[in-house]
Amino acid sequence: MTPIFETNRLRIRALSLEDVSFIIELLNTPGWLQYIGDRHVRTEEQAIAYLQNGPLKGYREQGFGMWLVETKEEGVPIGMCGIMKREHLETPDIGFAFLPGYNGRGYAYEVASASLSYAKEALGIEKVAAIVLPNNAPSIKLLEKLGLIFVRTFTFPDSEEELLLYGNEPGPEENQP
Repeated sequence: MTPIFETNRLRIRALSLEDVSFIIELLNTPGWLQYIGDRHVRTEEQAIAYLQNGPLKGYREQGFGMWLVETKEEGVPIGMCGIMKREHLETPDIGFAFLPGYNGRGYAYEVASASLSYAKEALGIEKVAAIVLPNNAPSIKLLEKLGLIFVRTFTFPDSEEELLLYGNEPGPEENQP
């Protein structure tokens, strides 16, 4: 599959229905379950539905979404990173998740910083947000390393879970109490 972009060590490409096994593995890792939440994806059918209603839908409707991250040398899928447009956020936001064996190697920073550059240069997206759980110290550290700043706490409609909203520049939406 043709890469969207590459970094020194990584290749970023669109997810496809051929990535079902990887999606099942990633979405059931302890980190995903703790910091992102259980998406109840345990079977191939559930993984296909997740892909069709998530990343693949984003590609069709916005022209971007979560992408698969794989190593250049081996072509091994190690995570996802990308830009999403959520219904309840005014600006697109960046997200990332990696298999446990690939944490702590600088991959997340490498691909997230390249994703932000790609969003700005290729997609024309200047303003980017990020949402994170308050107890997710590694992701908060990464967001700050990427130059994003804490804007305010945030709660999605129909949820009581408090999240932190980060952004690369404050705007009218983020200045609201």
